[in-house]
Amino acid sequence: MMTGVVRLGWDVGGAHVKLAAFGKDGRLKAIRIAPCPIWRGEEHLATTLRTLRAGFEPGVPSAVTMTAEVADLWPDRHAGVIGTTALLVRELGNAPLALFAGPEGFVEPQDAAAHSATIASANWYATAAVLGHLLPEGVLLDIGSTTTDIIPFGKGRVAARGFTDAERLANNELIYTGVVRTAVMAMAESAPFDGRWVPLAAEFFATSADVHRLTGDLAEAADLHPAADNGPKTEEASARRLLRMVAQDLSAATRPRATRLARHLAEAQTTRIGRALDCVLSGLDFEPELVVGAGVGRLLSRRLAERRGAAYLDLGDVLTDEPALSQEAADCAPAVAVGLLSAALSS
Repeated sequence: MMTGVVRLGWDVGGAHVKLAAFGKDGRLKAIRIAPCPIWRGEEHLATTLRTLRAGFEPGVPSAVTMTAEVADLWPDRHAGVIGTTALLVRELGNAPLALFAGPEGFVEPQDAAAHSATIASANWYATAAVLGHLLPEGVLLDIGSTTTDIIPFGKGRVAARGFTDAERLANNELIYTGVVRTAVMAMAESAPFDGRWVPLAAEFFATSADVHRLTGDLAEAADLHPAADNGPKTEEASARRLLRMVAQDLSAATRPRATRLARHLAEAQTTRIGRALDCVLSGLDFEPELVVGAGVGRLLSRRLAERRGAAYLDLGDVLTDEPALSQEAADCAPAVAVGLLSAALSS
């Protein structure tokens, strides 16, 4: 059990739960992340919360942001906020607990129903709010396992056009593509293979984790969920899964072609994110010269910044000065951010 922790920041997602622990000096002390398939039942979330919380002393206050409410376990987002909050109270409620409600700040759990619209999926806002107070004008490009957030910030404010998921989708500020869990059939309609453009199978044969594993860009620690076929997470297995998308089997002849296929699909995904980024930039009344990269796919953020001649900054270098925690802090940015925001409000 880790001692000396005075505050916990949680990002309770629909696929992962992320936890940031802060010491008495206010600095980040530890990061934890666990896969959590909440769509399979609320007991998965309860168990994950209980397991992560057990690593720290009792009585430590928690600040929470969530996206778990969008899981199809719940009939709608309002019910999801209420249901997720009930689980949080049950598992974390023996110590002070505050829920992040975006521009409304923090609210008590008993007020969750009245603030469900701003509690729902506000984790991106926490990260951008921290950046808005620490850095000059820029754009946060958070490419995660499942989604990508494009969030302008500057002059102490979050400059996004949308707030709800629906608004952000319509404004290209939220894109449902990530470097681990995205089905390959959602990355492109067709791809070049053996000198021809081949339609991709509309089957869940492979995911973006297979693509980025074959290009060498995937950190293995980022891939916490089972593969599409529940098989091994090796380059050979990824090649086999990816080749199924073009109705091919793995062989000595097709193995190098699988890598070329992966490169094309990775570039297609990067281009899609880049188009959304350009759309967001076109609507700003300032010219951001800084791209801040976050999430397990932030290597793509760096590439997009370089292609646009913008300066690039890794969010981990903003959130902590501890090199050993920098990568995890950038991977789990909203958990760190909500912990920092709660500390600032209570000081």
